[in-house]
Amino acid sequence: MLYMMKVLIDNNIPQNVGIAIEFKIPNTSKRVDFIITGKDGEYKNTAIIVELKQWTEAKLVEGKDGIVQTYTGHALREVAHPSYQAWSYATTIEDYNETVQDRRIDLHPCVYLHNYLAVTPPTLLSDNYKYYLEKAPAFIKGDVDKLRDFINKYIKYGDDKETLYMIENGKIRPSKSLQDALSSMLKGNDEFVMIDDQKLVYETALELARKSYRDGNKRVLIVKGGPGTGKSVLAVNLLVKLTNENMVCSYVTKNAAPRNVYATKLSGDFRKTRINNLFKGSGSFVDSTENEYDVLIADEAHRLNAKSGMFQNLGENQIKEIIKASKFSIFFIDESQRVTLKDIGSIDEIKKYIREANAEYEIMELESQFRCNGSDGYVAWLDDVLQIRETANNDSFDLDYDIKVCDTPNEVRDLIFEKNKTNNKARLLAGYCWNWIAEGKNKPDVYDITILEHKFAMSWNLGNSQTWAIDPGSVNEVGCIHTAQWLEFDYVGVIIGDDLRYENGRIVTDVTKRAKTDQSIKGINKLRKENSVEANKIADEIIKNTYRTLLTRGQKGCYIYCTNKELSEYLKKRLNQKNKITYTLDNN
Repeated sequence: MLYMMKVLIDNNIPQNVGIAIEFKIPNTSKRVDFIITGKDGEYKNTAIIVELKQWTEAKLVEGKDGIVQTYTGHALREVAHPSYQAWSYATTIEDYNETVQDRRIDLHPCVYLHNYLAVTPPTLLSDNYKYYLEKAPAFIKGDVDKLRDFINKYIKYGDDKETLYMIENGKIRPSKSLQDALSSMLKGNDEFVMIDDQKLVYETALELARKSYRDGNKRVLIVKGGPGTGKSVLAVNLLVKLTNENMVCSYVTKNAAPRNVYATKLSGDFRKTRINNLFKGSGSFVDSTENEYDVLIADEAHRLNAKSGMFQNLGENQIKEIIKASKFSIFFIDESQRVTLKDIGSIDEIKKYIREANAEYEIMELESQFRCNGSDGYVAWLDDVLQIRETANNDSFDLDYDIKVCDTPNEVRDLIFEKNKTNNKARLLAGYCWNWIAEGKNKPDVYDITILEHKFAMSWNLGNSQTWAIDPGSVNEVGCIHTAQWLEFDYVGVIIGDDLRYENGRIVTDVTKRAKTDQSIKGINKLRKENSVEANKIADEIIKNTYRTLLTRGQKGCYIYCTNKELSEYLKKRLNQKNKITYTLDNN
């Protein structure tokens, strides 16, 4: 504040401008550091948004849009570029504040890094960030006069806080430009076409959302569905439709991977940041007020956690927070996809908080299979093979699906490379049995996954991409469960590690073979000391669910390599593959 006081001590800046400090943006946990309001030369209401930073240095991050690296929170971290932050705050207010839209209040974002000195070669001021620097200019140490000129350019007269009052009391609704952009992006996009029972769930969800929008009563819809039943497609369609009906709506997931991919697919020519505001992490509602949103759509609700925050120490329960924050909430869930120790999402847990909120609720189920070439039999066969549950599909399944157990990981890799040439929709995946080498997380020539007997070496997916699933070069990297769980491809190659093997007619899981860098089983050793039977049961469920999930990511085919030879032979036998290569179909 001392630095801004020095800037504002200027005779050309009116004494009766409006000032807001730590202004909370509705429907977000974000706060604008400093807002100055007034009127321009034509007496039009204007607000200048200032993002303040104490940074003294920062590093350029290649390959990620609007991301820099700096020392914050007692560690070196990747964070949003300050100009990106300021601009995103302005666009969020523009997209959701009816008064800003109707009164055409001009918002002018900027950044003031009062301790930062320019360096050569440039980092924060690099051309890599040119788009955001043009949208929100950055002023550094010694730029007091330049910042004053920026303020004077847009504010000629004071407004006695009139603009602040309008912004603070404006009705929250999505802007027409955002609605139009979303509609045009979804139209004609085959990836988001709904069929069969998706349509019934869609219409039911719309009806319940409209009821809650009209009467303010809290309602919840729970939608059950296995892998490939179209939960995410349905969720994105509802997000677009409800936003177009003037409802404040967000798509919610625990992990960032699906949010980044769907936002990119929807963005088209519209800047992706504007779409990002519709996609939120599951820990975004810790401080939300009652019914702050009209609708929250929680995809992959089985992955929700009790606590939020970097250290899992914020809030009470993410399910409870989502129900509280929205008039109508939808939970898409598959209880067979729990893959970490912290996953607490279950239908019983959701019902518990529905009762606490005294809300109405319905439960529906998606049954039609769109992945794995529409074969419900494949998923049932997989459950039987992994001994998750006994099914009628114990003697293989209707093999309208390209599946093969390979003798080497190299064969799996080569098959995926070949399939990927068609449309960039084939990826390699693996169980989390190999450590993620920290110093190589952005280096493709640092090989995390090595299988020496086959001279196989590849890197886990690199940390410098937020859209691994659709990046053209990511076929050269291997995705893990946390990267791939929400997404689907035409073909997948799955490497099953030492945590799953076959012994004496049984599928055996071994949590000790998981990588030390795997956070999904953090706490299992402590639990084993307290209750070994319960711990082993949970670990067994997590490992089997992990491979069930990976093996169902491919719509047209799946190629498998097992480090355990007995498991490989078992899978071949279950596929009747031993002497029949005709089961490998060419779906191109």
